[in-house]
Amino acid sequence: MSAPDVIALLAELERSEPDLADDARTAVEWLTGGEPLETVTQLDVCEFLWYTLPLKVGGDHERLARSLGSLLRLGGLERYAALCESAETLRILDVYTGEGEDAGTSAYQEALEGTGVLPPDVPDLCWSMIMGPEELGAHVACSAALELAILSGDEVDRGALTRRWLTEPRAELGGDSWLNRVHGERLNRWVLGRGPARRDLAQPFEVRLHAPISPQPLPALERLLSRAASDSLPLRLAPSPEAVRLRELAEHDLGALSRDGARLTITDVGRLLLSTPEAMWTAVTGLLLARVGNEFAVSVREAALMLLADGSVMSPAELQARVSEIVGGEGWRPATGRENLDRPLTGLVSQLTALDLAFGDEFAVRLTPGGHLAALTALRSHALRPRQYVSTG
Repeated sequence: MSAPDVIALLAELERSEPDLADDARTAVEWLTGGEPLETVTQLDVCEFLWYTLPLKVGGDHERLARSLGSLLRLGGLERYAALCESAETLRILDVYTGEGEDAGTSAYQEALEGTGVLPPDVPDLCWSMIMGPEELGAHVACSAALELAILSGDEVDRGALTRRWLTEPRAELGGDSWLNRVHGERLNRWVLGRGPARRDLAQPFEVRLHAPISPQPLPALERLLSRAASDSLPLRLAPSPEAVRLRELAEHDLGALSRDGARLTITDVGRLLLSTPEAMWTAVTGLLLARVGNEFAVSVREAALMLLADGSVMSPAELQARVSEIVGGEGWRPATGRENLDRPLTGLVSQLTALDLAFGDEFAVRLTPGGHLAALTALRSHALRPRQYVSTG
């Protein structure tokens, strides 16, 4: 059966319901963006009716929705026509009118989640708020797959279906997977960040970070947590700065230890990390970039990790000078005020040395083999993070 032709449908609507034709033309142009009607999915229709229509299209929104429904019904798209005329659509449009944009957007998001066709976040991928072309293509494809699965009448595991759709090779992608496409897009965006010096430094990592990195053992932390699990630790440990820093890191940064009077005991989080190497690796590498508080500190640490992961051995002064050059090229002014890079840089080196991921003293800083992999893991997670709107509030 051939796809319904929009021009022909509008002509038929002009004959049967001439008072609706102009509104239907406006609505369908917004809905399809000039693409064939056969490409429209339930997600497209819901997003148009519950978000685009009330926020971006002028006129009588209920009438526009009803006119679109008449057009879609003529084209045999009964389910989508029913959405246009549904009580849910009328309710959401009323919320926008009566309670404002924020309330309307919340109602839209709640209703969209209730349809079941919105692809959920999965371990392999958290969806961005701001999607590039590849990610948008993946999101639309996953949503269409969910829609078809729901129509089949079988119980649908949305997470499993989304993950399978993302990771399986697709013939329409030449044997590639949507996940590879999205990761490649995000890595490329990360490489093309601010400043020529940073771009030159990041360029070789676009290929190096594409494949996931296997979790590595972390003997120093494992010994500390094992000791705490078998017999609580005294607060006063061996006097070396690295031992004290490791204890502080385990207690305050990871939440793996807690104080019990004059001793430290392992927490449930600590037991999980001790029993699950993957969880320990993820938590520790997350400390290097993901849990850093502000954007400037992230830029400093990111530049340092790229420099060190490149195999460089530098004195602290050399490392600071190179990092200053890179973040300065991004538009930061690291020599002034709060944008002084001493704290984030020394904090990073302190974490790495405490975890036996780097050797550092007043003469040189270099990563261990495990530290090299930890740096790559942290950089990869940072580069592949979902793109979000930045709040200015």
